Amino acid sequence: MSLTKTTTKSDLASLTLLGQGKTQPSKKLERFPNHHPGRRYVVTLSTDEFTCICPMTGQPDFATITINYIPDRWVVESKSLKLYLWSYRNEGIFQEHVTNVILDDLVALLRPHWCEVIGAFKVRGGIAITVKAEYNRSEKK
Repeated sequence: MSLTKTTTKSDLASLTLLGQGKTQPSKKLERFPNHHPGRRYVVTLSTDEFTCICPMTGQPDFATITINYIPDRWVVESKSLKLYLWSYRNEGIFQEHVTNVILDDLVALLRPHWCEVIGAFKVRGGIAITVKAEYNRSEKK
């Protein structure tokens, strides 16, 4: 017999983007309760469709964004994450900065035990850039 708690209506109560037909880029990240906060497990989310704009040249930067985290009380809702990442498509921001901003926003939303965001940016001007930003709640600042 499984004692696993299933998703309840109260888990879904605060989600406003999931299940909506019309989608638009949005900076609104949403979360739902983690039913296994006592277990350390890694959630990995990845997309190779990330784009932003170089603030100096206006040229597009294409990247694979990979997010790994160990949740505590909250789990990020994936559709809100997709719309959040989409919101950078026309935004002028350096690759190093956007990777760190994504990490900061996820940490503020989830307060995870640990989180890392890896931005693997495609070659532009002959150079590929990979940025890895990490948060570890157990480390002292």
